[in-house]
Amino acid sequence: MSADKAGDGTSKRRRSPRTIAVAVAVLALVAVGVYLAARPAHNPTALIGGPFTLQTAAGKTVTDADFRGHPFLVYFGYTHCPDVCPTTLADVADAVRKIPDAPVRVLFITVDPERDSPAAMADYVSSFDSRFVGLSGSPEQIAAAEKAYRVYARKGPSQSDGGYSMDHSSVVYLMDKNGLFVESLDLQRPADDTAKEISTYL
Repeated sequence: MSADKAGDGTSKRRRSPRTIAVAVAVLALVAVGVYLAARPAHNPTALIGGPFTLQTAAGKTVTDADFRGHPFLVYFGYTHCPDVCPTTLADVADAVRKIPDAPVRVLFITVDPERDSPAAMADYVSSFDSRFVGLSGSPEQIAAAEKAYRVYARKGPSQSDGGYSMDHSSVVYLMDKNGLFVESLDLQRPADDTAKEISTYL
């Protein structure tokens, strides 16, 4: 009997380190769970938007901070765009005209600074709505803005007349009054619905 008891004691002593290791592992998992629950959730929309410095037709330098305080829309394109850009901007204009007194701005930022001067951009947007703002800048400034908004833009091959097209993503970004990305606008629905959505952020 004493030998059996002695054996039982030895077995318990041998299991003790394993029990401690399990307990430590459990505590570590609990700690990780508490940390993950307590930290702020990752927001992928924070990856879209950010600081930019661009030029207006009046030669004024503007930044993203100049448009905060009210929601604003951002669209990247170029004045020589044959169809997508003018169609998209016309759809946006239809929506903002439904809220004529809303202090919302529509920023049209060129992806073709080689041809689109600030004056050319201002002249182009003047046919849509007075709240449209045409913006250009140096190639470096445009590249920085494209990067901030995760915009794809690439110059196409030269044509026989010396011209060229620009391949680019076509997204209308809705930014809130703090300059934070809300979502990309769905322009396939009626303009009234788009206007109502923009109005919720006024």
